[in-house]
Amino acid sequence: MKHGDLVRLHPRAHGDVFDLALAGQTARVDKVEQDFEGRYHVAVVLDQDPGHRLGPRAPAHRFFFAPEELEVLQSGPADSPQMPRSMLVAGIGNIFLGDDGFGVEVAQRLARRQWPAGVRVVDFGIRGYDLAYALTDAYDRVILVDACPRGDAPGTVFVVEPDLDDDNVPAVLDAHDMNPLHVLRLARSMGAMPEHVTIVGCEPATLGPEEGQMGLSPPVEAAVAEAATVIERLIAEFLTEGDTVEVANEGEPEARY
Repeated sequence: MKHGDLVRLHPRAHGDVFDLALAGQTARVDKVEQDFEGRYHVAVVLDQDPGHRLGPRAPAHRFFFAPEELEVLQSGPADSPQMPRSMLVAGIGNIFLGDDGFGVEVAQRLARRQWPAGVRVVDFGIRGYDLAYALTDAYDRVILVDACPRGDAPGTVFVVEPDLDDDNVPAVLDAHDMNPLHVLRLARSMGAMPEHVTIVGCEPATLGPEEGQMGLSPPVEAAVAEAATVIERLIAEFLTEGDTVEVANEGEPEARY
């Protein structure tokens, strides 16, 4: 049983009265979760609920059932008409720390455009917990936009896939910690790791007012438009092909723009 499957509801006789009222109705699987005791819970959205056609974080109501209470009628991919494929573009960073505001600037630029249903562009700033919880919405793909020091020339834009298997990356988060690897490890510990995650990064020139720089430095400011173009291409490929984009893992030669 997976995201997008069409199921019929067969709630147990001793279940909640509201669940019993849904007996016989059809729904789409939104996500499958496992609790601390190892039991699985399936979140479904009723076919008759119009909210589920509006994409991620829509006002559709989710009901939880045990797997044995669901009859699979059709095994369908997440990009079926009933469950549109979804993407989150998340700009992260602190606008008061010089070039650390790069991801925020890129997200704000992209947010001015009209995107198809299922594509969500958000400026998360330094709200690490908010981003981690947003990842629980079962996005098919996530793009994180951030200033990432890697030793390149300031303003260099690159695309990488993060390595979350590094034991030095903690799965705990400070309230204002927006290190993308920390956020992703926290999301994975919550059982919410998207299958495809990409970081669109930029080499900063300065990361704080202590270096005499408020706002973006000239090379990083120039890279905002460049990064937006790269992300637009990734979104277009996602919408038209549904294929993963080949980028490099951390530690390997990566695509540069």
